[in-house]
Amino acid sequence: MFTEVKTMDGKEEILDLLRENARLSVEDISAMTKKSADEVKAIIKGLEDEGIILKYAAIVNPEKDINTKDKVRAEIEIQCQPEREHGFDALAERIYRFPQVKSLYLMSGGYDLKVVIEGDDLREVALFVAQKLSTLEGVRSTKTHFLLKTYKENDVLYVEDESDRREGVMA
Repeated sequence: MFTEVKTMDGKEEILDLLRENARLSVEDISAMTKKSADEVKAIIKGLEDEGIILKYAAIVNPEKDINTKDKVRAEIEIQCQPEREHGFDALAERIYRFPQVKSLYLMSGGYDLKVVIEGDDLREVALFVAQKLSTLEGVRSTKTHFLLKTYKENDVLYVEDESDRREGVMA
């Protein structure tokens, strides 16, 4: 059953707060929403039980994280043939089970699926596309784009603007 968040009492306000900062305590959320701590706990538990909140995670800048800064990320556009009675879902399930796959989207337009993958180097990504993705039944074509730099993702800026872009004023 699809649950629309906007119609729920107080849930959208709490979701907005958690989207901005998932580390807020129940007490902080309680003070910000003027709800009791027990109400906030119950709302959060309900959001988790309904599958609206799926996970709490830190957003890490991959260029500054020693474990991921040398990894290669790529977006792959896939044109595929939907399966009878399953559409794109069966192929999508086969794809998202690969550990290299970080994100997978059904798209409109010139291709059907967009996959974001991560590998240790260009060769590993190329081999994954050539040996794993391209060979799946139903995949007609792939187009790979390597990510060179992330400026903004999920409303988070990854670049620090250290320069002063103001023009000088002459007297």
